[in-house]
Formats: sequence, structure tokens, C-alpha cells
Amino acid sequence: MFLKNCWYVAAWDHELIDGRLLARTILEEPVLVFMGESGQPVALDNRCCHRGAPLSMGRREGDCVRCMYHGLKFDAAGKCIQIPGQDKIPAKLGVRSYPVALRNHLVWIWMGDPALADPAAIIDYPYLRDPAWKGVPDYMHYDANYLLIVDNLSDFAHLAFVHTNTLGGSEEYAYTTKPVAVERLPNGFRVERWHLDSAPPPFHAKVIRDKQAAVDRRNIGHMHLPGIFFLETLFAPAGGGAREGKLEGARQYRNCQFMTPETRRTTHFFWNYLNDFEGDDSTISRSLHASLIEGFMEDKALIEAQQKVLDDDPDFPMVAVTADAALTHFRRMLEQRIAEEQVGQTPLDTQAVRRQVA
Repeated sequence: MFLKNCWYVAAWDHELIDGRLLARTILEEPVLVFMGESGQPVALDNRCCHRGAPLSMGRREGDCVRCMYHGLKFDAAGKCIQIPGQDKIPAKLGVRSYPVALRNHLVWIWMGDPALADPAAIIDYPYLRDPAWKGVPDYMHYDANYLLIVDNLSDFAHLAFVHTNTLGGSEEYAYTTKPVAVERLPNGFRVERWHLDSAPPPFHAKVIRDKQAAVDRRNIGHMHLPGIFFLETLFAPAGGGAREGKLEGARQYRNCQFMTPETRRTTHFFWNYLNDFEGDDSTISRSLHASLIEGFMEDKALIEAQQKVLDDDPDFPMVAVTADAALTHFRRMLEQRIAEEQVGQTPLDTQAVRRQVA
């Protein structure tokens, strides 16, 4: 059902401010995530081992959490270190803890074998820590399997029909453009697509001065296991030689999206849309954030409706077309990794992931 020996995003760091105890189901497991007073994230089974009360209804004490049903206190490793009125605490009494790490404002969690969790293997996205790139991080919940979101991101042609008046700009995009490169990689894929001499789509037109000038548009998408998507978008003056590397007057964006399964039919969706040209004008980030929400809600409506169709008929045979080459490759890789994991083979080749990003 899920690939477990890999890193998933559990939360943005801002979701854990002021000592918040965040309850979040991940891979169908109830998890408590919080930031300890030390500044280090903690993730525990969100069920007190005594009577099953949610620890998210408890109280943070330093890097520990106290269950507010009968007062049992658990440290960051999940070990019970205090039982009010009981001096002797069984050595094995506690709750499961999960390896976690904080990188680039994201809290990452490892749901598989803790012995295999290597924080150095977390995929890096340097734009999230580069002050030159600015954006507004956000979270969205989908009532749909995360692979349906992966499918959606795998073919840019959907921009033309789902997002005609928001992120896409026109149906022409689907008819007149084709991927110039589709690379099948060990842990994902890379797709590049150009749209030459086109009108700027609405979301871009809102944040530039010349809203009528034609542009040459390039999208480069990277999808990585288990469900991480990076998008590089370029808008350059039409005919200015952008395809040959002449980027004078160009505007660029960097989009990161992290899909974490909540259950087999619901998903946590973390994202940010970054630009490097706004300077001190934060209204640009806010405008882009609003535009992306508008676009994502269009995706969400369609994907959640798709999930209902599949729920009603689980045997419905989806038919592949030529544009599905990338998503088909991704699904085959994921199935292979899950099968390998179930027979005890090595976890996701994170060295290959890092090479792809670099």
C-alpha cells in the first residue's frame, strides 16, 4: 500500500509554533508531532499506552509530553518517564517514536524501520532557504489517494483544460506544445515543455507590468519517489532567445509540492510557490499564493471527483495515452520499491535522489 522506508513531510515548522501538539495521521498511523523547547521536532504514536487517550490532547513539557488523562509523561524517544503515584516504571513502558528531522522549514518523518533512517538522505530544495526566493508556504488536504495527485502533476497538458483561466492561460497549450524531453530516472522522472510566443497566463500577468506582451514559456518538472514534485517555470520575452540561454528580461518561479499519504484515499499536500524578482514587494508573493490556491482548488475538485468514481468502481480500467509515459514509469518504480521493501531489500536509493536534484 505505501512505501515506508523513505522520508515524508509531516508538517511545516510554522504549524508547530507556540508549543502546538499537532495530531496528523500519516500512512494510516496516528502521529503526534510537536516542536520541543530545544527546537527539535518530536514525533510519537498519538495514543497513550495506558488507556489510548490521544497525546495530542496532552501538554508539552520541555521536549516531553504529558498525557492529560492520568498524567503519564513520555520523553522524545517515547519512553514513559513518570507515572503520578507510581514510583517504579516498567523499562519497556512507552509509545512508539518516529525519526524526524527539520530541513528548510519542513518537518520530515520516517515511518519505516528506524535503523534505516538517514537524515542525510532527505531530498534538498535549496530555494526554500535562499532569501532571494520568496513565497508563502501552505498546506491543503485532499480527499483522494496521493497517486492521483502525482498523476495530475505528471502531464502539463492538463493546464490547458483544468486551468484555462488561472494557471494555464488557454487550451492552445495542449494542442501546440509537446514535451521536448521526458527522462526516466532511477527515482522519478524529468519532463521539459516549451510554449513559444504565447500570451502570459493570468497568474503571471497579475505580477508583471506589461500584461499583453507575448512570452516564451518553459516548464521543467521533476517528480521524485515517494511523491515529491519540483517545478521550474520560466517566462521570457517571446523570440528573445530563451531556448538558447538568453534570459534578459525573464521571470522565473520555483514550485515545490510534497504529497504525504494520510490514508489510502486521503492526502496531506504541502507546497510553496517561490519567485526571485519581487524584492521588498511582498504583494507579489501574496498574489501568487492566491493564484495558486485558485488553481489548486480546480485540481482538487477534479481529483476528488475522480476518487469518488474509483471508489464506486474499483475495477474501472484506466487507459493510458502517449502523454502518460512519465506517470506510468513512476507508478512502476513505486510498485517495484514497495515489493522490494516487503521482502526486506534496501530502502529508497537516496543517493540517486540527491544526484538528480544536484
